[in-house]
Amino acid sequence: MTEWTITIESELPMLNLNQRYHWAKKAQLTKHWRALALTNAMAADLPRNLDRIHVVAHVVKPTSRQYDIHNLMPTLKACVDGLVDYGLIPDDTNKHLTGPDLRQGGKGPAAIRITITEDSSGTE
Repeated sequence: MTEWTITIESELPMLNLNQRYHWAKKAQLTKHWRALALTNAMAADLPRNLDRIHVVAHVVKPTSRQYDIHNLMPTLKACVDGLVDYGLIPDDTNKHLTGPDLRQGGKGPAAIRITITEDSSGTE
């Protein structure tokens, strides 16, 4: 199977299910992460028009403090939408996407490392 990895870094905070941002602030952050994913996909020269992929994302944090990884799903959702905007897959429905799966990625500069694997399982 073919596999690609992109790393998305930002000075802005990741979206978190526990945040209670004003809708405009939340929209701004969502747009930011979505655009970063699109830009990183272009820079990595990822393929386009794949039929089905599996996405695993490792979240790297600057501290070793414990956190609930699933609370960062809104950030990953924005990134996956950016990959769709790029044209990696036609849509992020179950027909084209397995996952996305979130994992802890250890300590380091804040980032999301997204591993994309071409998925030929055809499972919906």
